[in-house]
Amino acid sequence: MFKISVCLLTFNSARLLREVLPPLIIIADDFVVVDSGSTDATLEICREYGIDVHHRPFDIHGQQMNYAISIAAHDWVLCMDSDEILDEQVVNYILKLKAGEEPTPERAWQLPRYWYVLGKEVRTLYPISSPDFPVRLFNRQRARFNDRPVDDQVIGEMTCEKIPGRVRHDTFHTLHEMFNKLNSYTSRLVKYRDIRPSVLRGIISAIGAFFKWYLFSGAWREGKVGAATGLYATLYSFMKYFKAWYAHKEEKFSATTEDHEKRTT
Repeated sequence: MFKISVCLLTFNSARLLREVLPPLIIIADDFVVVDSGSTDATLEICREYGIDVHHRPFDIHGQQMNYAISIAAHDWVLCMDSDEILDEQVVNYILKLKAGEEPTPERAWQLPRYWYVLGKEVRTLYPISSPDFPVRLFNRQRARFNDRPVDDQVIGEMTCEKIPGRVRHDTFHTLHEMFNKLNSYTSRLVKYRDIRPSVLRGIISAIGAFFKWYLFSGAWREGKVGAATGLYATLYSFMKYFKAWYAHKEEKFSATTEDHEKRTT
């Protein structure tokens, strides 16, 4: 038998938190919640369930999750986001694992994550297909999250196995939320990665994304939800290059202005 620390990241997560917490509480021998500045009822709901909350400003997802892992009580950690809901089959499988002999440290497990947009299950959401199977249960002595600004992953010496069942990943619940995250993700990508500053490249990438993630993926059959996911892929592909181009132009303008001021003083 071995013990598991559940590590959960929150930010204005009240909408789903009463669905997210109960199955995790069944699993947890230790519960670590790291909040990055919620202004809704997130903290109150955590208190209702008797869970203490740690506070840390958000930089990127991987670093936030690694912080949660570092303050956990146990080496075996189950890492979750506050829009992911475990079903009974996943919970029972993990409980069965815990009841057996402690696995070797290099063992790790992938969650079966099914994506939902605007309340409807989707087959694709740029840049992944649903379901995907992220590694989320592992030994912190052998693995950690990487520092990718978006779509980070657990890396380390691992032998992975898929957990049966379903995890409902209830991502963009409204169009407002979708566009907010689109803006946040692309800004973070430009800040932390070397994106080529090119409007033309952005246009070409957006056209390719429209065909691949809306037409060829079959999203056009899914009505307004398919249109939303297709638009998301198209805008994401364009905005990352446009923002890089815009930042590059601003940097050049600032450098030119500073140089001009030096020469005229």
